[in-house]
Amino acid sequence: MRIISWNLNSVRSRHRRLRRLLERHRPDVVLLQETKCVDEVFTSLCGFAFDAGYAVAHHGRDHWNGVAILSRVGLTDVARGFPGVNRSPFDEARVISATCGGVRVHSVYVPNGRGLDDPHYLFKLVWLERLRSMIDPGMPTVLGGDLNVAPEDVDIYDPVRWRRRTHASPPERAAIRALLDTGLVDVTRTHLPDPGTYSWWSYRPGQFEANRGLRIDLVLCSLDLAPQVRAVVIDLAERADDDLEEKPSDHAPVIVDLCTVS
Repeated sequence: MRIISWNLNSVRSRHRRLRRLLERHRPDVVLLQETKCVDEVFTSLCGFAFDAGYAVAHHGRDHWNGVAILSRVGLTDVARGFPGVNRSPFDEARVISATCGGVRVHSVYVPNGRGLDDPHYLFKLVWLERLRSMIDPGMPTVLGGDLNVAPEDVDIYDPVRWRRRTHASPPERAAIRALLDTGLVDVTRTHLPDPGTYSWWSYRPGQFEANRGLRIDLVLCSLDLAPQVRAVVIDLAERADDDLEEKPSDHAPVIVDLCTVS
């Protein structure tokens, strides 16, 4: 099973890139973040996915946030948002879950946090706690998305510069460790352990070329699935490619290959 997680940063701006991604990699499951549209717009722009045999579940409410799952190995038991009542701001379109090919998959877009003294930072920490509480350790699980946290210093091009900023603060990193403690494995770090492995780069000139990035797009697999992962690739070519009329996303897709689950 091939799973891709990608913050495409607006399906309106990058639906042609999404189509090409499906053609190039032929994934079985795609987890998308920041689609930035309502369900009807996503369906209209992504008809090519249906034509290619994908079932689609999208969760979007406006031109912010938005998450989706595309699957050609089944798509059942779809859940949008957290279980139970989701009052503002927890009703934002930031998480969608489904069962695909016997695996419970979650596409998540964690709040940014903005600044350590911003109320949005506390929202981010509580949001991550709610995410942790919805993981079922008894199910084969893949959680992928833009978690907006670099788990370790090795995941930041300049950890000293980021030490007092969101994405690298001790409480955020503790929240990621708590998520892993539910029985999940950060398979990108397992398969790509070297420094300089990033998934996001600023649009500022020269940042991507100098590899001044962060690894904030994670794919986490349950303990039973992690040994079945055969390869993890971050598609740097997609981030670098300016040939299409659509500008690249500032995030690169993360591709995970694992043995078929029986």
